[in-house]
Amino acid sequence: MKLEDPISIELYSHTKALSVALGYRDHLTRLHSERVLGLSEESGVCVGLSNNDLGILKIAASLHDIGKIGIPDHILLNTSKLDKDEWDKIKQHSEFGERILAATEIEGSKQASLVIRHHHEHYNGMGYPDRQSGENISICSRIISIADSYDAMAETRSYHHSRTHSEIMAILHKETGEKHDPELMSIFCKIIESSKFKATKIH
Repeated sequence: MKLEDPISIELYSHTKALSVALGYRDHLTRLHSERVLGLSEESGVCVGLSNNDLGILKIAASLHDIGKIGIPDHILLNTSKLDKDEWDKIKQHSEFGERILAATEIEGSKQASLVIRHHHEHYNGMGYPDRQSGENISICSRIISIADSYDAMAETRSYHHSRTHSEIMAILHKETGEKHDPELMSIFCKIIESSKFKATKIH
């Protein structure tokens, strides 16, 4: 992960161990995080984020699921469908992630930790944990939300089979304006077609 802003470089150098820890806890989640990082970076560059904001975006995307370290194994590694109580536990990972990164107390960690906290907020205010909506959600969180959703659907999970690129895009378009920012979705549609992170499954 190439960073240029001094604050982002220092923050990354002190948090890289967290990514390694996540990989040991759940390898598939770590691979997912790497792809979300790549998609988020491509979107951030296309949007024209400043070097500082792009650095914060990369760190938050890389660590967006770091809070899953705090989820019990019987839930995190469950291969069957999750019940409501288990889903409620899973949803806590965004808050856990915020606390983990903020605890480093490194310059920039507070901003990045809030991006992690809000990456499951929805554009219409129906997400979690704070029910933020529209542009009250940071642009970095809105970018990660799209990248996270895309890659999650491209992979087989306990609650769904992997989908093709066209199937994923159809779902994302349906969710636009409700879950996802319409303007950022328009940008994502442009970058995904030539991205190396584009889903490759075919029927």
